[in-house]
Amino acid sequence: MSVAAPAAPSFVRSTGQRWLLLGSLALNLFFIGVAIAMAIRAPAPPRWDPNVFVRAERLGKTLPPADAAVLQKAMQDNHDAIAVAQDKYHAARAEIGEAMRQDPFKVEDLRAAMAKTRATRQSYDVVIQNVFADAAAKMSVAGRDALADWHKPKPKRMPQ
Repeated sequence: MSVAAPAAPSFVRSTGQRWLLLGSLALNLFFIGVAIAMAIRAPAPPRWDPNVFVRAERLGKTLPPADAAVLQKAMQDNHDAIAVAQDKYHAARAEIGEAMRQDPFKVEDLRAAMAKTRATRQSYDVVIQNVFADAAAKMSVAGRDALADWHKPKPKRMPQ
């Protein structure tokens, strides 16, 4: 007659199973934490905004404080002229899209919309560039250097 050992209770697990359970729990908590962090973090600011007032505000943050104040005042003093020129330019750009969607398509309408966009863009550029030229004349050398470097391309990092 053989003597059978009593069966181990089902709640007793081997050491390997306990570590596996603990590792699984830790991994799940990590992923839950990542999901919560992604849900509550602030969205990254857009890299480019077509509104010149938003771009000028971002530019002002890179200037010395006194020069930022000069730029802000110049933008405020010319707000109406800038807004009108900007609105006309954006409206002209929208007309290009409308001309593209015409059915039947009329290339003459597209060319006319493109010509109008070029003209309104030039007017818009004149207004903005005059505001910046007047502001730059009142800025320090450091402020003008920051303006000059605003759109300088950043060096690309080579993959290693």
